[in-house]
Amino acid sequence: MPKTQKERLEELRQRRLAATAGGGEKAIQKQHEKGKLTARERVEILLDPNSFIEYDQFAEPESTKDIKTFPGDGVVTGAGRIDGRQIFVFAQDFTVMGGSLGEVHAKKICKMMENARKVGCPIVGINDSGGARIQEGVVALGGYADLFYHNVMASGVIPQISAIMGPCAGGAVYSPALMDFVLMVKKTSHMFLTGPQVIKEVLNEDITAEELGGAITHNQTSGVAHLVASNEEECLMMIRSLLSYLPLNNMEDPPFIKSNDDPFRREKLLSDIIPNEPNRPYDMMDILFAVVDEGSFFEIQPLFARNIIIGFARLDGHVVGLVANQPKILAGVLDINSSDKAARFIRFCDSFNIPIITFQDVPGFLPGKHQELGGIIRHGAKMLYAYCEATVPKLTVITRKGYGGAYIVMASKQLHADLNLAWPSAEVAVMGSRGAVNIIHHAKLAKAKDVDKTRKKLQAEYDEKFNHPYIAAKRGYIDDIIEPQDTRPRLIQGLEMLLNKHEEIPPKKHGCMPM
Repeated sequence: MPKTQKERLEELRQRRLAATAGGGEKAIQKQHEKGKLTARERVEILLDPNSFIEYDQFAEPESTKDIKTFPGDGVVTGAGRIDGRQIFVFAQDFTVMGGSLGEVHAKKICKMMENARKVGCPIVGINDSGGARIQEGVVALGGYADLFYHNVMASGVIPQISAIMGPCAGGAVYSPALMDFVLMVKKTSHMFLTGPQVIKEVLNEDITAEELGGAITHNQTSGVAHLVASNEEECLMMIRSLLSYLPLNNMEDPPFIKSNDDPFRREKLLSDIIPNEPNRPYDMMDILFAVVDEGSFFEIQPLFARNIIIGFARLDGHVVGLVANQPKILAGVLDINSSDKAARFIRFCDSFNIPIITFQDVPGFLPGKHQELGGIIRHGAKMLYAYCEATVPKLTVITRKGYGGAYIVMASKQLHADLNLAWPSAEVAVMGSRGAVNIIHHAKLAKAKDVDKTRKKLQAEYDEKFNHPYIAAKRGYIDDIIEPQDTRPRLIQGLEMLLNKHEEIPPKKHGCMPM
């Protein structure tokens, strides 16, 4: 006898209850005991209230005697809103078969990624998985491959954000690595290709999971991750904040938020921030906070390659990407890690129509055997390539040192920066006076009776002749020399002038960036 409508509705309700139950109460309790939320709890916190619409809730693999199946197959997928703007999301459910990825699990994620790309909305992935589902063999590996393909197709089209909220090992790590931003949680997030046990067996080395692939390791040492949170709620709030700076896709402008900060605000403290001694450090953060809209700076990778600063901010409500040397860390030099860090950020900003503002105080590239053998030439070229390739508005402020090749790399006029400003304290030259004098006046110093006195005199002469911004301004390499306290209004004026910039590049499939 066919079921009545009432019976069918009751069946639907029961099936939904089963689908939302995850791996059961004991598995959920175990998840909570680890200080972790369930997949559905994470989605609920991430999205605006009552905005989540779930898809493929009843999808599951064919039942076999080797695999116990669950509705949804260990991943929650759907669409919702953050600050009223639509996004797509997937969240792996560790309470169901350890969040392991099988064929149906992978197809659900790929469907969400494809929908996100078609619609033009960001995708947020919450990873908490034991890896490929061994029972499904090569089919699970094929699922990962499909996922990687969709990551690459979405790259530069929609923002992709990955939150690591549990284990992420083996081939699974490459999907987050292909996304734009990776966030991790202290003590509960781990990423590695080969775990501690494998390393122990193969290399006989003892290392903990935290040391090998914990949140601090990847935020501070490897640079794989971009942000670290103390707990999962904080991580999810970070994602919401990050998305507030990003457009939905590469065809839109980033969101404008009207600012209450005076666009003509002149910061007098900037006039005294540069030390009189050329080698004395100062904190570039003080300059950035003084220039951008109050409370708007959102730093990216704050723990990695700290000699360069990257992050998003707003200028009179407009989103900008900031790249700045940090004089108080390694004197602000460029090295392998800082070049990679900046290059990737510059390319992201260019992909999503975010103007780039560069604050330059750079004495050069870090010298040394380790840097040269590590490929500083190749890595430095990435940053050079990224600035040349970028067609968004590019504005540069030289606060102090702009020496040699590093001056060129940091958005110089020759790399087609649109507006290049300098403070009176700027020193634009091939190198610092001491190094220059040692080369130019080597013979004179060798004959001098008082070497120190002679060197100081020659350095003063060199500084007077070369170490200032006026020669560069005379040549048009610098558009204007400004008072430091005028930096904010001048950048806002320049940005508004350049917002409709359009630049043609030679027709090509894509360039070949030095890797």
